[in-house]
Amino acid sequence: MNKSIQAQGFTLDKDQQELINKKLERISYAENLIVDLMVHVKEDKKFFFETTLNYRWGGNAHVAADDFDFAAALNKMMDVLDQKVKKDKDKVQEHNK
Repeated sequence: MNKSIQAQGFTLDKDQQELINKKLERISYAENLIVDLMVHVKEDKKFFFETTLNYRWGGNAHVAADDFDFAAALNKMMDVLDQKVKKDKDKVQEHNK
């Protein structure tokens, strides 16, 4: 899985970078299904997280979340991302049966 984390409007410090990587471990169960994972973080009064996934089977997923707090926005995004990955993984497994 290729990970790409970009910040716009501010510079990610080491702690923020590590927090993002730590949170992304939540979807490690689907690591073999994901080709690319791109996280884009923008700060404009709020923190906006947008994440795009490209799956091995050619599909993709896009999720977004925002909050005034960096960690809260990241947690919201991860909750949505985790649910989306589980749903897509289950759908592909059902199709392959």
